[in-house]
Amino acid sequence: MKEDLAQQHSGDWELYALLDIFTPAIRQALVNLPNFKDLIEVILDLGRLPEARFPNDYCYLSQTPVSPDDIAAVVARVGEFGKDNRAGIEQTLHRISCLRNRMGKIIGLTCRVGRAVYGTIDIILDVVRSGKSILLLGRPGVGKTTMLREVARVLSGDLRKRVVIVDTSNEIAGDGDVPHAGIGHARRMQVDVPLNQHAVMIEAVENHMPEVIVIDEIGTHAEAEAARTIAERGVTLIGTAHGQTLENLLMNPTLSDLVGGVSAVTLSDEEARRRGTRKTVLERKAPPTFDVVIEIHDRDRLAIHKNVADVIDALLRGYQPQPEIRQREASGEVTVVQEADTESMPRLSDGYDHDRDTDERDRPLLIFPYGVSRNKIERAIANLRVHASIARNWDDADVVLTLKTLERKEQPKLKQIASDNVPIYSIKTNTTTQIQTALRDVFNLGSIDHEELALRETEEAIYQVLLTNQAIELSPQTSYVRRMQHQLAERYRLQSRSTGLEPNRRVKIFKTTDA
Repeated sequence: MKEDLAQQHSGDWELYALLDIFTPAIRQALVNLPNFKDLIEVILDLGRLPEARFPNDYCYLSQTPVSPDDIAAVVARVGEFGKDNRAGIEQTLHRISCLRNRMGKIIGLTCRVGRAVYGTIDIILDVVRSGKSILLLGRPGVGKTTMLREVARVLSGDLRKRVVIVDTSNEIAGDGDVPHAGIGHARRMQVDVPLNQHAVMIEAVENHMPEVIVIDEIGTHAEAEAARTIAERGVTLIGTAHGQTLENLLMNPTLSDLVGGVSAVTLSDEEARRRGTRKTVLERKAPPTFDVVIEIHDRDRLAIHKNVADVIDALLRGYQPQPEIRQREASGEVTVVQEADTESMPRLSDGYDHDRDTDERDRPLLIFPYGVSRNKIERAIANLRVHASIARNWDDADVVLTLKTLERKEQPKLKQIASDNVPIYSIKTNTTTQIQTALRDVFNLGSIDHEELALRETEEAIYQVLLTNQAIELSPQTSYVRRMQHQLAERYRLQSRSTGLEPNRRVKIFKTTDA
């Protein structure tokens, strides 16, 4: 039967590979559909009629409800289901996802058709060839992964770049150990569970020397941090994230760092008058991880923000950006429907020295620890999300952080530092909480909600535990805050326990022993 079908529909062998997993009755019903080639997915739910779904419609494939035998027949013909409840068919892009009952038994299947569509990036080919890091935004099902696959093929083939794909759930390069031909010469690293995607991203850079890394669905703080680390090492990133617009992404606390992040800055009276703003303003915290953001409206229409740093700066000053909008016509020709408006976009130079401000923003504040733990300073910097780093020598420092006991003893080095007019901030005890309080003064952050700080510290600790497998103890907290910290650790499938006695009782986070 398969050979007859192939003769009727030549060139669609991958689609027929999907047909082979179904029972003969469902297989024949699919082939008889007039719009068979437009099939998106087949739904098999126990006790319900089997469905075929299309872009804007669906139909039933039988008047007989799906039986346990129907589901068992499909499960027997596909690859093994992973921890993410997904399976596939070797060397194809099809994805079979299962629904389970409370006992773990499979009671439903979503059999999604995967297609390697060539020519989908002709609409952004110039941007891909520019060598810039690109983030694709769009709702689920709009074609982000298809476009990502094509970008990998073009970069690795036409441009002969060293491309590594971090492939969570084998969605980009298909199931099996041999990747699908649709990714060209790109290499693929598989991810065992989605939770480990960030670790595989770092491993790809450290072990395989890529020029380009391709990542699908960046969705957690750990993945956003890993993306920033990769970008700082000079590797080009091509990634996707769920979201409608760049502005939505900026307001997303988990992913805003991908486009530079946001921090509240308190200006001097003179600076506020010069800018014509209030004293407390929102500013971009750091350089964006991605240079270009592309909003995919549908498969033939998208908006391009080519200079993300300038667009974010303008957004934070109340300006609505006007991106370049491109559209693919029915003839295949790509037209620019709207030009990007860069002339009327307010610049940070409006009212003050742009070059000076840019230099100050791009360069982190250098902190020299004198008798204070470097690791705890780094943790406090991460918790507060301020643009700072550790100075190797005191004479390079913008700020010195020390203990009150050392300052009272009038250490000779501290005297010398003070004589050079380097600001010295002292803390009572060598704890992350005390360091955070000092940094709030340094950056004029004002009061920050204690619970928010505690949860930021927890998020950073979770990232470090996932990355290094090393247990981390958090700062002492009240029982209420500790409960929230335990819940956050549980969300990432990590173990946690409270240790110590009040008022120094704290949460320790570590990886599950049987993971």
